[in-house]
Amino acid sequence: MSVIYIMLTVSIIVAIIFFIAFIIAVKNGQFDDSYTPSVRMLFEDELVKEKSNKSILTKKD
Repeated sequence: MSVIYIMLTVSIIVAIIFFIAFIIAVKNGQFDDSYTPSVRMLFEDELVKEKSNKSILTKKD
């Protein structure tokens, strides 16, 4: 029966450690935005085209 108490205590301590690591990661911005950086290169040309004047034309093949 004492093994159950030891296992329960160890599992709670491990859960608390993982929770603290998660809180630290959130505070450091680890989970802010993981989707936009991966697709930013796909839409960068469109943003540049919108900002540029209409006098600059792009060649279409």
